[in-house]
Amino acid sequence: MPSLRPTFFVLGILLLALAMAMLLPLVADLTVNNPDWSSFALAGAFTTFVGGLLALSNRPGERFSLGLREAFLLTTLSWLVLPLFAAFPFLFFSDRLDLADAFFEAASGLTTTGSTVLVGLDAMPPGILLWRSALQWMGGVGIVVMAIIILPFLRVGGMQLFHAESSDRSEKIVARPAELVGFIVSIYGVLTLACFLAYRVAGMNAFDALNHAMTTLSTGGYSTHDASMAHFQQPAIHWIATVFMLAGALPFVAYVKALRGDRSALWKDSQIITLLSLVALVALSLGVWLSMARAMPVAEAMRHAFFNVASIVTTTGFASDDYSLWGTFAVGIFFFLTFVGGCTGSTSGAIKIFRFQILLLVARRQLRSLYAPHAVVRMTYNGRPVPEDVPQSVLAFLAFFGLAFACVTLALTALGLDLVTAISGAAQAISNVGPGLGDIIGPSGNFSGLGDAEKMVLSGAMILGRLELFTLLVLLDSGFWRW
Repeated sequence: MPSLRPTFFVLGILLLALAMAMLLPLVADLTVNNPDWSSFALAGAFTTFVGGLLALSNRPGERFSLGLREAFLLTTLSWLVLPLFAAFPFLFFSDRLDLADAFFEAASGLTTTGSTVLVGLDAMPPGILLWRSALQWMGGVGIVVMAIIILPFLRVGGMQLFHAESSDRSEKIVARPAELVGFIVSIYGVLTLACFLAYRVAGMNAFDALNHAMTTLSTGGYSTHDASMAHFQQPAIHWIATVFMLAGALPFVAYVKALRGDRSALWKDSQIITLLSLVALVALSLGVWLSMARAMPVAEAMRHAFFNVASIVTTTGFASDDYSLWGTFAVGIFFFLTFVGGCTGSTSGAIKIFRFQILLLVARRQLRSLYAPHAVVRMTYNGRPVPEDVPQSVLAFLAFFGLAFACVTLALTALGLDLVTAISGAAQAISNVGPGLGDIIGPSGNFSGLGDAEKMVLSGAMILGRLELFTLLVLLDSGFWRW
């Protein structure tokens, strides 16, 4: 049985931090004399009360540690409870949003999925727009910390492959990971500032630049405009976004290594090489296709191709054009890219590059065993031997990913959605991408037209995908609570 006291204490601290974050949009609304500041004041007061109650009533002794079970429970509860409290400003903001809408928007924000039910973003008050962007920015850094510190510790989905790089081998979250978190937050903040300045130089106003810097680096995809990045006509803005989306999809451990003197960390990591090569290859091919099949100027074709391919691969979800109108070849490419994702230890979602690399290593070993059954095939990753439990963990993750995708798709079709909307909706939710396909949830649409039941299914899928499946599913095993 996991110890609930330290778990609820940390959860209370996280709720207090969320309440503090509500001050930013509150001040933004007060600055322009918008009455919606009261929604943040009310939500912040309630969140402070609950968070303070949890923290004070469960305060442990001077020293406490989180064991394996407590870490599983805390990680899952955090991604379930925080979106619920983050939804209150949306719920109080407008009588147009019910609890399902508000929870969907908050879950999409914190998981950096980027799907939205809000319409008329261009005319909305600054507070609510800033809150959406702040949720994605906070969710992005939380995802990086979870991927580098928590998931290797929990040995989820092959993430133990990165255990030695991120923490000691005791089953505690101790001082060294805490030091690593400081590096990550600093790097994340500096990259966000650099993105903001680049957007300003390229022609964005300060408010748009701030919001888009937060949602670009977090690979979240929320925009302050209904047209997303298509609202901005300056090509430089699209290229800047492409660069920083990819920056958010790189492993932050590599940034830390580079900062501490290992300059080769950013160009010798096989994940980084594979990710950038994939984006370049697919974007170049798609750019040539656009220039030939749609008679689009080469420079414009390449810009849209690189931007949208980077957006989907990194699971950001920005759109510079409605790529569902580019033809079935392009639509097919974007659908399969939905499942790829960036590097582990980044802000991006989906399956991620390293799992495909491990899958190829397993397939290569299996093929060789067919004609040389007694040969010993040594699997290495980034020059290091692959632990024996990693391939099994990766294969199990891929199996459950496929099963979850199928179940969510069937649930959406049972609720009345057409097959294209259901399949693409399930794919984008579990992969935390944002836009789907079709007229309803495609790049030029949003999720406001779905019913409450469909939104709750997709909200659950977003959280399940962000938790890397097993982190949540392990809590459903009765043995977890008995031993």
